[in-house]
Amino acid sequence: MKNIRREPEGMLPLTPAVFHILLALVDKERHGYGIMQEIAVRTEGKMRMGPGTLYGSIKRMMADGLIEASSERPDPELDDERRRYYRLTDFGQRVVQAEAQRLEQLVRVAQSKQLLPGTGLAGGM
Repeated sequence: MKNIRREPEGMLPLTPAVFHILLALVDKERHGYGIMQEIAVRTEGKMRMGPGTLYGSIKRMMADGLIEASSERPDPELDDERRRYYRLTDFGQRVVQAEAQRLEQLVRVAQSKQLLPGTGLAGGM
């Protein structure tokens, strides 16, 4: 495992694929196909991640200490034993939070520039 004392900001900005994978793992452990499904549902189909992108990203994310394979398994009756489940590490949690904060700041700038709907001046100006 890499140095745990690294600062999350050193990993930023994240690629969209990595950010979406981390978001998919924030609330629970998931296997690869479950990650792809979560991303498709959450983005209303606007982002579809293929297996090459997903598993290439997962490999790099594990090497960077953002995620890890889980040793816990759901009920074998409900799951395929060949599936590998992934979860965020503490460092991964800090990185996804830092990226969300970075993106929030960008959205505030876009709002201040009146680039988003509903962010215009009062009186329709």
